[in-house]
Amino acid sequence: MSSVIKKFKQNRDLYTLLTAFSLLALALFQPSIPVKRSIYSYFFVIDITQSMNVADMKVNGKTASRLDYTKQMLRETTSSLPCGTKVGIGMFSGVNVVTLYLPIDVCENFSSIQDTLDHINWRSAWTADSRIRESMLSTARVVANFPEPTQVVYFSDGEEAPKLHAFNTRDLSTLQSADGWLLVGIGSLQGAAIPKFDEKNQLTGYWSHESMQLAPGAAPIAAAGLLKRKRDIAESLNDRYIAKLSEGSMQSMAKEIGAAYVRGDSLQALQSAMKKQIPARREWTPFSIASILAGLAGLLLLAAYTPWLIKNGINRAAKPRLIVVKL
Repeated sequence: MSSVIKKFKQNRDLYTLLTAFSLLALALFQPSIPVKRSIYSYFFVIDITQSMNVADMKVNGKTASRLDYTKQMLRETTSSLPCGTKVGIGMFSGVNVVTLYLPIDVCENFSSIQDTLDHINWRSAWTADSRIRESMLSTARVVANFPEPTQVVYFSDGEEAPKLHAFNTRDLSTLQSADGWLLVGIGSLQGAAIPKFDEKNQLTGYWSHESMQLAPGAAPIAAAGLLKRKRDIAESLNDRYIAKLSEGSMQSMAKEIGAAYVRGDSLQALQSAMKKQIPARREWTPFSIASILAGLAGLLLLAAYTPWLIKNGINRAAKPRLIVVKL
């Protein structure tokens, strides 16, 4: 044993270099080890009703609509999710939530997910109403048919149209499958007018106060989808209906169904809240150790050459230099 140690000390640099190059060669094969980790599956539901066109948010320092802000937030969120995470996308309008596609791997389908977000807009809506409480039941039915457990992340400003009354307020206490969902409030507390666009996406005016009001006696008619708005466009600035983030309504819904709520004015707050959600499952997945091996090889190379560099640096600094100046 002592002879081996003695031989190693005599040829330390050689053995160090051989070990470093062996580690580098091994790293080229991209080795991995199995580790058990949480796998998350998300179903992102995006409110595409007209109140989401309100421009009271900021994207890259510029004023943006709530819908554009939501899409940008989802682009950044999906970019930060680890491979193996699954993402599905749905849209809400009226009382229903429709699924664009089931949760798919975020890395294998990254460009498709980004392209889907690029093409979502308010014109995909199939009705002008926005009955968010009703949509919770629709979301539960949709997710129940997914092939694996999936957590819902629901983006909305909470703006109900027609307004809620005793007759059209859905009781959500019976909804038991929403444990772990996350409701994300989009919009400002100051609010702004709801723009009205034509079929070519050109601004024609703003929704008036009258068009957003609903008498309690008309609530049963609205619940049946038979009520039509009287006037589309506000005649003056004072007549515009101001849509604000209905944070109290979102928080109340979250409490009723056992979900969490977070205000969506911060990407960090959203991602932190998503990490607290229940994972879809835990499974063994490969973990690459190539970078670890390459790092160890680099450390060994430093260990081999550092003494030589220090020694030569000291000797060179200690030796006086003779400088000859020719006149």
